[in-house]
Amino acid sequence: MTLTDNPMPQPNVHPYPEFIQLLDGDIVSLIGLTLVVDPLHDPMHFPISQRSLLLYLMTQCQMKLHHPVTSLATTLDYVKVARRRPNYTEASRRPTFEQLLLKLVERKIRIYLCNEIENMTSQFRIM
Repeated sequence: MTLTDNPMPQPNVHPYPEFIQLLDGDIVSLIGLTLVVDPLHDPMHFPISQRSLLLYLMTQCQMKLHHPVTSLATTLDYVKVARRRPNYTEASRRPTFEQLLLKLVERKIRIYLCNEIENMTSQFRIM
């Protein structure tokens, strides 16, 4: 059983004001943008599953430590699997904060991979 195959409900992390200062700038910005779009939304109700938070943190570590592109490609596959699971609020069909976070992670990986591939191809052109 892998990280994305676990059928059991995942524990959530709630970004209480005490925890927001410990969160990464991207996550705090995403919370802020969500509040700009829906100012009546209570910031305490942005639960993030441990799986999504782990995928985000794992991505950040892989990019900062310059892991091989294949490692990030595997993480991108995990993110795609996690995003396929429908996770909408019951009151509306809007995606949850967790889905927005997974979309952010996927975008960060894609941008990083494109930049790495571009760097590799430019090195071959120089030779």
